[in-house]
Amino acid sequence: MVSLTPLHGTELVDCARANANLGIETAAYQCGYGDNLKRFAQELRQACEKMNLKVKELNELITDQDMILKLGTGEIIAPDTASEL
Repeated sequence: MVSLTPLHGTELVDCARANANLGIETAAYQCGYGDNLKRFAQELRQACEKMNLKVKELNELITDQDMILKLGTGEIIAPDTASEL
């Protein structure tokens, strides 16, 4: 969901991380910065610094867990039926 106002702090980092794989233009738009990529990058950098995250580029917010979920390479371990617990 697109934010109507520019996000800041942890909300900005969370939104940017969720949209990082779509590119900086989409992430900036989704986070409420429209096409102002410079301001988006500046605010994101400040938010990351406050959270002690060492991030130089948007794609560095994508974690290994995000990549596994995206690729669908994880294995689901569950019983075949509800009675086989």
